[in-house]
Amino acid sequence: MRAVWSFWSRPFLAHKHAIWGKPLHHLLAWGMSVEAARRHYPETVLITDRQGKKLLADRLGLPFVHVSTELEQLADADPGWWALGKLVAYGLQDRPFVHIDTDVFLWKPLPRKLAESPVFAQCPEFHQNGGYASPADVEYAFAQEGAGLPVEWQWARSRERTFFREENCGILGGSQVDFLRHYARTAAGLVLRPEHAAAWSRLPDKRCYNMIVEQFFLSACVEYHRCHPASLYRGVWIDHVFPSWDRAFEISHAARAGFTHLLGDMKSHPEVCRRLEERVRREDPAYFRRCEKLLADSA
Repeated sequence: MRAVWSFWSRPFLAHKHAIWGKPLHHLLAWGMSVEAARRHYPETVLITDRQGKKLLADRLGLPFVHVSTELEQLADADPGWWALGKLVAYGLQDRPFVHIDTDVFLWKPLPRKLAESPVFAQCPEFHQNGGYASPADVEYAFAQEGAGLPVEWQWARSRERTFFREENCGILGGSQVDFLRHYARTAAGLVLRPEHAAAWSRLPDKRCYNMIVEQFFLSACVEYHRCHPASLYRGVWIDHVFPSWDRAFEISHAARAGFTHLLGDMKSHPEVCRRLEERVRREDPAYFRRCEKLLADSA
């Protein structure tokens, strides 16, 4: 199984950089995420744009076996859609893979049963419908413009109106890559197709809807194709590193799984940042110095 990372530089430069305590911590996280995972999955792949390749592969020297600049195709896309880079990366895969977010560290290999499942993700999530940035917002905007949503979306939303399900994509992968390509390319098309532009213009802050397009739509695709008698992907199913959101962030369960995800504010938490610096300085001092030099040269 190959390990895949993606980095679309435009959203990072526009707004995503602010989620890290300091620029140094973003660079250190890249080094630790790649080094941790490549011990188990030596075929490492970076899907990025030219600016990302220059930063991560050329200047920092991260040990990717393959580097692609396919994300140059997003040069004209709204950088508020930060998940687009991930969706493009998923859609390019032609063999079993695990896509790993920069703030995820795989200290242990994934269990064999999980790694061989058709689809796997970090954990399921359940959210109350009608809250902030829900699928209902998207449905209203598309209905106002007479635009259609994918059949998987419509089917999933016809079944449950109190809660909606997402799959946390801190990691995402699986062995049924044809299904994953279908999901990813349909999700990217939902964002990028010109006939949808008017509907999306009714939702100015696209950043709020990335997880709906990436995570809710993944759940919708799995459930629809699992049951549909005529689907090419009938019987597809999803497994998880953790059975629930709560379990994913219980220290004992995360330690047993050998899995760390610096979700949300943890990327700027002073103690987390201190430990990140200490660990990389101790385990890979040459990489730590490269990060410091790059930042000093860029100042």
